Formats: sequence, C-alpha cells, structure tokens
Amino acid sequence: MLRSDELLKALRREFKINHKDFVALATRDPFELLVATILSQNTSDKNSSRALEELRRRVGTSPENLSRASGEEIAEAIRTAGLHRTKAKALRKLADEVMRRYSGDIKRLLAMPLDKARRELMSLPKVGEKTADVFLLFLGEKPTFPVDTHIRRVSRRLGIAEGSYEDIRKSLMKFFNPKDYLEAHLLLISLGRRYCMARKPACGICPLKDICPKVFEERG
Repeated sequence: MLRSDELLKALRREFKINHKDFVALATRDPFELLVATILSQNTSDKNSSRALEELRRRVGTSPENLSRASGEEIAEAIRTAGLHRTKAKALRKLADEVMRRYSGDIKRLLAMPLDKARRELMSLPKVGEKTADVFLLFLGEKPTFPVDTHIRRVSRRLGIAEGSYEDIRKSLMKFFNPKDYLEAHLLLISLGRRYCMARKPACGICPLKDICPKVFEERG
C-alpha cells in the first residue's frame, strides 16, 4: 500500500514549490486571499494572478474598496480571470457582507477553532468548502486539507481518497501528517498539472510511475 512518506519523497524530488504558480500564495491578507481564491475558480493560476494584480491596481482588494466600486469597474479589472461579470458580482456581494458582519476585518476568524471558523467562513457569500479550507490552511495553519479538481483526480488514481469533497478531505487528513498538509496540497496540485492530467495522463514519465496503483493496473 502507498505510504505518505514515499509519496512526498518522490514529489519533493520532482517539484520545487514556486509561489508564482499558486495565486493563494500571493498574499497574506485574509480578505484578499478569499478574493484570490474566487478569482482562481474555473481558470488557471496564471490568469487569476493577472486578474488579482489588475484588481489591486485599478480598484483595490479590500472589502471597503470593493463594496464602493461598481460591478462594471470590478468586472473590467478581473477580465483575465474569465467569467468576469459573475465573479465581479460575487466579490461585491462578499465585500458587502464582510463589511456588514465584521466591519471589513476577518482576521478574527483565524483565532477561532477550526470547525467554528470553517462554518463561519462557509456562511459567507460565494465561500465554499475549498475556499474556506484554503483560507484556514494557508493563513491560519489549521489542520485541514483543501481539495481542488487536481487533488480529487490525483487522489483517486493513487488510491488514497475518493467520494465527496468531505470524504476526500478527511481521507487525505488521515493519510498525511498534519505538518505536511500545506506542502502535500501544493505538491499534489503540481502533479496534477504537469503529469496526472484529466486526459492523457503522462504515466510513462510520471515521477510516481513506480508506486502508482493506476500504472500497475495498466501494466497488468
């Protein structure tokens, strides 16, 4: 059976984490991290990073700035992220609610226990399970494991997790040591982007080809 230590060892040899490759690593500001995560939905981190930079330049990324700006101003600033009008509405709605509930400051959520903070975050507009878990792991160093499409696919192929979002999250939290959650999250995404793609995965040159159950099945 695949072990977490051998999996991480193989991935560490292959990948070096570059902050530029992950939009969620581009900020330490709590609200801006929520903004960045929303921008990253259904697009590449390259496109969402460009949108975040443009939003900073043209509008600002604080809840105060976003709640004052028009939907059209926001949409034009984040055009490179795709679905820009839908995302602009989401950001305005989120900013308005954060201003109403917390007077613009959501840092206090990081001091809450994990489950309480997670529920509170997920009660905000357009903040789902993944966005809440990214916020809590990346900024609060809370023991949780965000699951995106890459991690869902890679985890299933590696035979370590499958099912619903919550099923996969809990399985990965059992599989990896809590101190490795953030690194494992980033490495699995890197694997999914470069080798374990949805279509035509590059199994023959994958750094996990000697330990991956999917490769063994195909060889058999």
